Amino acid sequence: MIEVPSMIYLLPSIAHRVDFVSVGTNDLTQYLLAVDRNNSRVADVYESMHPAVLLALKQIHDVCEQYQVPVCICGELAGDPFGALLLLGLGYRSLSMNTANVAKVKYLIRHSQQEELEKLVEQALSCSYGEEIHQMMHDFFVQQGFAGFIRAGKK
Repeated sequence: MIEVPSMIYLLPSIAHRVDFVSVGTNDLTQYLLAVDRNNSRVADVYESMHPAVLLALKQIHDVCEQYQVPVCICGELAGDPFGALLLLGLGYRSLSMNTANVAKVKYLIRHSQQEELEKLVEQALSCSYGEEIHQMMHDFFVQQGFAGFIRAGKK
């Protein structure tokens, strides 16, 4: 289970010793950004779509792919509509999420094109702030007719 940033650097040296990798996005984000998501004084700066988090997730995926190690994403990001599509764009194919999120994420996956998601990730990785990524994803959802997944109503 990769939940701390130090494991990102060690992954190439342990990849041949493991059968699979699970990435715990909640803890990884918390420790990567040095923000305790359970502390009300700083929880508002916890950003699951921070560019550094996406870059770390890309690095993990790329190393696992290089060493042919299956990788799964666990945590809130996998069940978040924006997060799930970004993860798919990064190349992740195994997402573990709360059962309440499965149907909507499944719908989004079935109605998305991998090439578009890869372009979104390219754009996201060039952003400086999580807020930019969030706005980019919001605009994409509106453009694709997915706005009902991020706000009340159908359009």
